Amino acid sequence: MKKSVEEDVFIPLYPKSTVEDKSSLCSKFQERRFWSAVKLLSNVLLWDGIVQEDTIRDLGLSKLLNRYLLLNLLNTPPGLDSIEKYNKVVACFPERWFQDLKSGSTLPELLNFCQHLLQ
Repeated sequence: MKKSVEEDVFIPLYPKSTVEDKSSLCSKFQERRFWSAVKLLSNVLLWDGIVQEDTIRDLGLSKLLNRYLLLNLLNTPPGLDSIEKYNKVVACFPERWFQDLKSGSTLPELLNFCQHLLQ
């Protein structure tokens, strides 16, 4: 899993003007790479409870989410596309990670993600 996260994930960052046209090749390629990374995130987080939680949170949240996915999400214009992306990412998180958290708090690895959602 570590090798896949570190060597196989690539989401290019193009100027907003380039990806605003959803029919452009750059936009389509960036979208395919984003959804591939979301699928990998989902697969990594499915190992929660089998592999040490620290390892899963490091690979899934610190590396995949914060290093790759969040950059793409920050550059996605507000709208239905961004809502769908956020929903799919959030659906990957194991519910048990949030059971013992106080109201209004989150995991340290999710602070940037949550702050962007609030904006």
